[in-house]
Amino acid sequence: MTPAARVQAAIEILDEILTGAPVEKALTGWARRSRFAGSKDRAAIRDHVFDALRRKRSFAALGGAGTGRGLMIGQLRAAGQDPASLFTGDRHAPSPVTAAEVARDFVKDAERLDIPDWLWPEFTRSLGDQAEPVAQALQTRAPVHLRVNLSRSDMAQAIAILAEDGIEAQLHPACNTALDVTGNARKIAQSRAYTTGLVELQDAASQAVVAALELQPGMRVLDYCAGGGGKALALAARNKDVRVFAHDANPARMRDLPARAERAGAEITVLPGAELADHGPFDIILTDVPCSGSGSWRRAPAGKWALTPDGLQDLTRIQAEILGTVAPLVAPEGTLAYATCSMLVVENDAIVDEFVQDHPDWTVGFRKSWRVSHGTDGFFTAHLTRN
Repeated sequence: MTPAARVQAAIEILDEILTGAPVEKALTGWARRSRFAGSKDRAAIRDHVFDALRRKRSFAALGGAGTGRGLMIGQLRAAGQDPASLFTGDRHAPSPVTAAEVARDFVKDAERLDIPDWLWPEFTRSLGDQAEPVAQALQTRAPVHLRVNLSRSDMAQAIAILAEDGIEAQLHPACNTALDVTGNARKIAQSRAYTTGLVELQDAASQAVVAALELQPGMRVLDYCAGGGGKALALAARNKDVRVFAHDANPARMRDLPARAERAGAEITVLPGAELADHGPFDIILTDVPCSGSGSWRRAPAGKWALTPDGLQDLTRIQAEILGTVAPLVAPEGTLAYATCSMLVVENDAIVDEFVQDHPDWTVGFRKSWRVSHGTDGFFTAHLTRN
């Protein structure tokens, strides 16, 4: 496919997404209908789509419309490229740019920085003078990080094995198990390091959340909101003498966990909700609760535009409920670790402080935030213990 044909394909996919289609469904549907497209074409089109979704507001202003076509015109203008070079109308190229499709000035910071208007006050309150650099980071593509399974390898060996498959990686300062992939990230899934369980895809800050937990031999540790099980796997890899359990309100999210655990050489016990009390108490419970995902909007940009004030309020209610539900399962002198992939105070410090206020027999110890402007996803964690 020509560069212009890729842009036209991105326009068609974006129009589907803008009318309500899930992002991955729209991308997959186009790929199935377009067998002529090679892997490089699909990758380039995917990049166009995600870039446009990350910067939907600013690209719409630059492109003259909030349509797929307007977003792609805006993308080219943002990159300093004349849209006329690709919008030619030849063969599979988009039709020429019209006189009406002109760029306009940004009317507010939230538009320029691609944040919803209603969220901008909370965003700036949460991030202070870091609000603009964080918003700018959210406009860009997320880095690719790997977690090295230290029970199977060490950092230098993992880097060397990845290099054999042409993948370039270097140490990431956020965590002692983290690698920053600097070249050929798309080869990871077929690499020997990945297929043999030496590395897993996991953001460096997500790894750091696990590394902050003081694991001791013989501990019983529960990953309560396990999702796909990335943190449960990280827990098992950090200390083989810790017994790791995983639970999620939607068990289907954990369907790949047994296979991933086998590949990594980890032993993880999956627990349904009805069996949690029978297996407790737990020395550590990690609750990576449902959240806005503001720290990972580079990876899932549609979430930024789908979030609503009511939706955020519902999330904070769920977050508080989870802490209250899980607290009785923590052993005396145990740790209840709260975590989100959010950078919003209302989901982080406010939830923890409210819990402590309502439960005076609990105190907050360790507390830390990571922001996307620091080279990781945005994360927050706090450790709660009984007095």
